[in-house]
Amino acid sequence: MKFTFARGASIEDPQKLFNSSLEGNTRRAIDLREGEKIDEAAFRKLIRAAVAANSAASAQRAARNNKK
Repeated sequence: MKFTFARGASIEDPQKLFNSSLEGNTRRAIDLREGEKIDEAAFRKLIRAAVAANSAASAQRAARNNKK
């Protein structure tokens, strides 16, 4: 299974869950193979950070569009 984070490069990953698409400037991913375990608490934090990053980006776009 692959979990891709569109703005993953801007998200802190202290537990080093990202293990794919590391060379790019924007995207990061987690490849999870059958039988592998993931640190659930760290994964939840990463998801919350991604939601916050996406919400902030949406708010910035909305603010720019309102100024036009």
